[in-house]
Amino acid sequence: MQQKYKIDLETAKTVAAVAQQEADSNGWNVVIAIVDDGGHLMYLQREKAQLGSIDVAIKKAKAAVLFLRPTSIFADRVNNGQPGYLEMPGIMPLEGGELLEYAGEVVGAIGISGAKANEDGIVARAGAAAVPVD
Repeated sequence: MQQKYKIDLETAKTVAAVAQQEADSNGWNVVIAIVDDGGHLMYLQREKAQLGSIDVAIKKAKAAVLFLRPTSIFADRVNNGQPGYLEMPGIMPLEGGELLEYAGEVVGAIGISGAKANEDGIVARAGAAAVPVD
């Protein structure tokens, strides 16, 4: 039987810390949400970002993990004339949702909200890159 990897709280906090460092280095106030591979919230961090960004960050992380792709893909499709994606339940067509992978498996996702969409994407990718490599 093949082992199924799962994200643990320590890894979620490490990912969030790296994402926060990226946001801080650019002066961006963001909400950081980490979900497990089922889209369930594991960790949320907010200090100076607006309250509305809490739900957006969670939805970005959940959309990434449920559709197994970064949310920027949906933003690109909508921006390139495919508005039908807006009708798909659970879609978040904004940058800032990235998959967290370990040993070739999706173990969760990170969602970032609070800065401009492309800036959220930069922060999310920095956090996603912090998952330890097997």
